[in-house]
Amino acid sequence: MRRAPPERPLLLLDSGNSRLKWALSRDADPLAPFAARGVIALAALRRSTQPLLRVLRSYGPQTRLCVCNVAGTAVQRSIRAAAAGAGLGSPRFARSAAAAAGVRNAYAEPWRLGADRWVALIGARHQFPGRALCIVAIGSAMTIDLLGADGRHHGGCIVPGPSMMIASLLTNTAGIRRRAGMSGPDALERALAEVKRGQAQGVLFATATRMALLAGARYACAALIERALKEARRRPGASPRLILGGGAADTVAPLLRVRYERRDDLVLRGLAVLAHDSSG
Repeated sequence: MRRAPPERPLLLLDSGNSRLKWALSRDADPLAPFAARGVIALAALRRSTQPLLRVLRSYGPQTRLCVCNVAGTAVQRSIRAAAAGAGLGSPRFARSAAAAAGVRNAYAEPWRLGADRWVALIGARHQFPGRALCIVAIGSAMTIDLLGADGRHHGGCIVPGPSMMIASLLTNTAGIRRRAGMSGPDALERALAEVKRGQAQGVLFATATRMALLAGARYACAALIERALKEARRRPGASPRLILGGGAADTVAPLLRVRYERRDDLVLRGLAVLAHDSSG
């Protein structure tokens, strides 16, 4: 049975390590198309609350604010300050739990599972009900989680994402940095821009240090995704669907030799599900 529409619209915030994504939900169905959405660079938010304050003020004081934040306490304070400045009530911050919205946490200490992973599991569960899922989020870090068809979380793994792998090598190995010609504060950004423009796609055995860095990081992530999916499919009766998302997914997706579905809003969807469940 369809729930009655909530009294107030929902503004959903997904604050990761480099971006804050937001979406507005005015529908009683948490999977309905969002009424509006946008992105704020986290660097801008750390400098000033004004970008977020403008968004919050545009939807008025009756808006409910639901947040998933893994960017630290300073960003959390900025979100609270912006909410207060816009005349909104106190934001509701998502927390990992033992169980919620049909998903059961695999962690013995549920709070140790990152809130973004937890909320994404809930979003995925409701977008693909009754399906086993291998959920991959590629950003500054890359996370892989296995969710059973019954909503049981079977755990996951975390590794650096492509940009973090490259940054680690540039920071800790002067020889590679010099040979790659990747000096200066924007070296990493320029290198990743090359990947997005397609200049380094499909090359594993590179003939220049710069391309070797890019290839190594991207292929490492792609190989782990394929291995994780293979291991997941070895479980009795399991045939999980691969779900791929995150700000750096475009740098890895072209290398995958397995089928996948792209979903970049699992955290936002999970927040909507949790908000509607609590108001239902």
